Amino acid sequence: MGYIVIAPVGKNSKALFVGMTEFPTEKVVLLATKEYLKEASKLSKKLEEFTIKTEIKELHGNILEETFKIFANLCSIFDSENLIVNVATGNHSTTCASLSAAYANGLKAFDVMGDMIILLPILRLSYYHELSENKMNILQILNEKEFNPINKVAERLKMSISLLSYHINGNDKYKGLKDHRLIETKIVGKSLYVKLSSMGRMLLKGHIPKKKK
Repeated sequence: MGYIVIAPVGKNSKALFVGMTEFPTEKVVLLATKEYLKEASKLSKKLEEFTIKTEIKELHGNILEETFKIFANLCSIFDSENLIVNVATGNHSTTCASLSAAYANGLKAFDVMGDMIILLPILRLSYYHELSENKMNILQILNEKEFNPINKVAERLKMSISLLSYHINGNDKYKGLKDHRLIETKIVGKSLYVKLSSMGRMLLKGHIPKKKK
């Protein structure tokens, strides 16, 4: 059984086929902005000649957020061990987005330089595994545009302020949401205010809630 290769589409289509020489490929998921849809279609037809399944995902609007959503969907369908990301095939923005999403989900990824394949040093652990259900719940109720007083956040979560503060600030052993750069904080008078950071918003876009048993 081969890999499911995720590949952003740019001007380096050769890198896709170089990667396939190292990693047996069952299916290729092509991520393409509107300007590269024709190139994605051409690649799809070439891959069909090798009897390799393809799927084209168009990236609309915010490329980072769309990429995170697509990765989340693929991780919910396929075993993460069967997913691998070829970051050499895209343009600057789609390559950066795919690499960021690979890191967040702990997926194998590689670059291609000429005919040489370079595996990237990505830990197997998914970023999402670092965050408890409580931390994800906190992120989900925060507003990205406005700071929220910590006491109001605690009320909405039905959580004590001390426990909420722990999740925000962490301790010597575990990082909090602030250390993960997923929230921003400010102090007004003697009160702490929090809001979702742009990185936090992006992480939520790629979050697939766990199914309840």
